Amino acid sequence: MTLGENGEDLACDELVRRGYAIVARRFRVRGGELDIVARDGPVLVFVEVKTRSGNRFGAAAEAVTGAKQRRLVRLAGEYLVRHRLSDCHCRFDVVSVTVGAGAPVVEIIRNAFDA
Repeated sequence: MTLGENGEDLACDELVRRGYAIVARRFRVRGGELDIVARDGPVLVFVEVKTRSGNRFGAAAEAVTGAKQRRLVRLAGEYLVRHRLSDCHCRFDVVSVTVGAGAPVVEIIRNAFDA
C-alpha cells in the first residue's frame, strides 16, 4: 500500500468517525481524480487528501494550491453532471494526514476553499 492510499484509508476512517458517509473513493475522469466524495448530512463534500511522512516539506494542506483547487472544482462539476446532481449543496474539505514515528495525525479542514 502506498503512502497516499494509507492516508486515504486513515482519512476515510476519521471522516466516518465524525459522521460523514463515504459515497465514492478515487473517482477518476480524464482530467484527474477526486480522492473522496462524502455526505455530511445533506451536503455533498469533495475531499482532497494530502498525506505526508513529516513536515519537512511543509504542511500537507499547503499542497492544495490555487491550480489544484481549480482542478478539483472542475472534477466536482464533472461528478455532479455524471450523477445528475444539479441542485446539490456542496463544499470542499481538505484532509491532512501526517504519518511518522508516532500515531498518525489526521486533520479535517472543513470548507477549505470556495468553488
